[in-house]
Amino acid sequence: MAKNTIQYAVVDAFAAEPFKGNPAAVCLLDDADADADDRWLQSVAAEFNLSETAYLIRYSSSAAAARFRLRWFTPVAEVDLCGHATLASAHFLFTTVLEKKDSMVEFVTRSGVLTARKVPSPVSNNGVSGEKKLFVELDFPMVDLAEYSSAETATMADTLNGAGVISVWKSTAAGGDIIVELSSGQEVADIIPNLDEIRKCDGRGVIVTGPAPAGSDYDFFSRFFCPKFGIDEDPVCGSAHCVLAPYWGGKLGKQKLTAFQASPRSGTLYLELDGENKRVRIQGEAVTVMTGTLLA
Repeated sequence: MAKNTIQYAVVDAFAAEPFKGNPAAVCLLDDADADADDRWLQSVAAEFNLSETAYLIRYSSSAAAARFRLRWFTPVAEVDLCGHATLASAHFLFTTVLEKKDSMVEFVTRSGVLTARKVPSPVSNNGVSGEKKLFVELDFPMVDLAEYSSAETATMADTLNGAGVISVWKSTAAGGDIIVELSSGQEVADIIPNLDEIRKCDGRGVIVTGPAPAGSDYDFFSRFFCPKFGIDEDPVCGSAHCVLAPYWGGKLGKQKLTAFQASPRSGTLYLELDGENKRVRIQGEAVTVMTGTLLA
């Protein structure tokens, strides 16, 4: 690829303040970089060593919305779908690249065309006008669940170091995350899993979830462990909520839910189900914590 500089930002997604939520590196490639070698893209992602590095390439289009190609890389592999790096990419574009009047962006990805749009704050009692805070809504595909084998289910309590397992499911998405419901959100927050055993699981990773404590502002808690992809724990995983939202929506009888990812960094996601079209709308905010140029 041509020798030039590439603009990048590190953005904390699903966070209202720096050093919370899930950090993603976002790199804006120009036409000269469009054919960048995948090995180079993977090496840059390994250099950033964040759960995801996103690459954006602008499409020439007469469509009403700006359109970009979007690819996501963990430190060790390219993935088909990533929520927090999509939110980070949209935040970067809305705050740095696009005009203020632009309210929507389209991303061409391995998972089809995804949209991100500016929306008012979903929180009405936070004392801050939604017009002053940039919230972004992602339109993502809904993911179904399948029953998990009883033999594997029996070992899950040991994998999670004795946690009170209620049920075990498997995502039907490519790679098939394993979803484990525990008895409480507090148990989700406190769990210390056996990562070596999670590496042996037949899914991409393990999503642990449980009901939020009574009286909290949340409907459910979750955490996501994915050591196979170089991520022992993903701090806030947007794509995991493509399966968690319909799961908890069905259990609780709700179309709108508020989720808390109880990792050490933590993050909040506002979810809305569109069952007719099999979509999940995911809202969140983000904070840019670093900008710079990458030498290519």
